[in-house]
Amino acid sequence: MAAGDRGDRCGMRPASPTLQTANYVRCPMAENIHPFYETHRGAMEAAMRNRLDLAEPMLRERAHLTDIGGIRREVMDEFEIVLTQMPYVGGAASRMSDFFMRLMGFMAISRVLRRHGVPLAVIGEIERETYKAQLLTDPETERLASGRQFMSPENQALLRAQAAGSVTESHQEEFPEDFVYDFVEPGPDDNFEFGINYKACGFCKFAARHGDKDILPNICGLDFDAYATRGIRLERTQTLAGGASHCNFRFSRLPSE
Repeated sequence: MAAGDRGDRCGMRPASPTLQTANYVRCPMAENIHPFYETHRGAMEAAMRNRLDLAEPMLRERAHLTDIGGIRREVMDEFEIVLTQMPYVGGAASRMSDFFMRLMGFMAISRVLRRHGVPLAVIGEIERETYKAQLLTDPETERLASGRQFMSPENQALLRAQAAGSVTESHQEEFPEDFVYDFVEPGPDDNFEFGINYKACGFCKFAARHGDKDILPNICGLDFDAYATRGIRLERTQTLAGGASHCNFRFSRLPSE
């Protein structure tokens, strides 16, 4: 059943009383947000409001929605639910926590637009363009510095260590909703600097648990601009969401203009 169907739709036990509006059903929060995410809640909610500001023209012109104020309220209400559903994967000690905090909000946007009958392809376009516009609000010097840090030998060493830890039985028992991945060294004929093979994906696990598998490819599509805006070329030919055995991320630096 699709996430958003209250009771089962929330992915939580039914709450009472159920709140209703003319267009959708909303349940009060039935579970707590993990303390780690609670500390970042204000920033995540501010990012969501900013995304909705950026998306507003596209919501009118491409999704053909008129009650934008109502859509905003629905999305922020759905985001409250998403916050309670977000799995804890290690907090600041795990690089994947940042992935969840930056991208899970798009699950809320997707759920609401899907409920309003917006085609999945249009949802994906709106989300990609909104995310790119949001990323580009950061100064170019900061974005490119972040990209250089990601590609640095020091960060590659950290990625190797975290990848090795992710595949251990103890880590997977402690954080069953986390990503599992291998660090990939380039071969003599490869044209990338390093790669990551994700063998289990936290977003895939989340989507399967909460009925969001149909909107998952749109979340995957956000990766390319996330790296390109930092001066990094991402090449990827397959994904777990698309039925492959792993997601094959390959990273190299974009040429300087």
